[in-house]
Amino acid sequence: MLVGRAVDYLPYFIFTFSELGRLGLGRGRGKFSLVGAWAVSPEGEELAYDGKTFRRPRPYRPAEAGPSEVREVVLEFLTPTRIRYNERLVSKLEFHMLVRSLLRRISLLSYFHCGRELDLDFRGIIRRAQEVEVVEDDLRWYDWGRYSGRQKARMKLGGFVGKVRFSGELGEFWPLLLTGQEVHVGKGTSFGLGWYRMEWSARSS
Repeated sequence: MLVGRAVDYLPYFIFTFSELGRLGLGRGRGKFSLVGAWAVSPEGEELAYDGKTFRRPRPYRPAEAGPSEVREVVLEFLTPTRIRYNERLVSKLEFHMLVRSLLRRISLLSYFHCGRELDLDFRGIIRRAQEVEVVEDDLRWYDWGRYSGRQKARMKLGGFVGKVRFSGELGEFWPLLLTGQEVHVGKGTSFGLGWYRMEWSARSS
């Protein structure tokens, strides 16, 4: 995913991946075709490249608030997720731990790639996040590793996968949760770690 200033380089990435597909990739020179590239926003996806034509995507406008009736969310972590709390990797996720990690990642992306600091009450948000409860936990640890040519060693990048259900006043956290779906959360996001999808349900009448 390209964020902030990097979006200006999208045509170059499209050209590079198209050429890689034409020339072949890997030992067997496997070939592929780039069929599309999409821009994402809280309103949905917008096709930026359809295999032939490039269309410059509209600027991303983050959601400012969530539906006030959101009472429960289920997060399904699809790739190993590595979140640290008190200097340790967590295997049992509490909502405030997730929020802390999302705030850290999104604020760094905003500062370094968009040139803007987030104007948020971080302490207040974290304090209110501590009131959200875990009502169902089906997370499990998944060990995964990769070889680092730079470090000449095999790196352990295990993390938790699976589903967790949170319950509470969640409307305030909606923008963070939506953005996290796209930019991932935790350590190792550049390797595809920390990818989740979210479902939500409204307050019961």
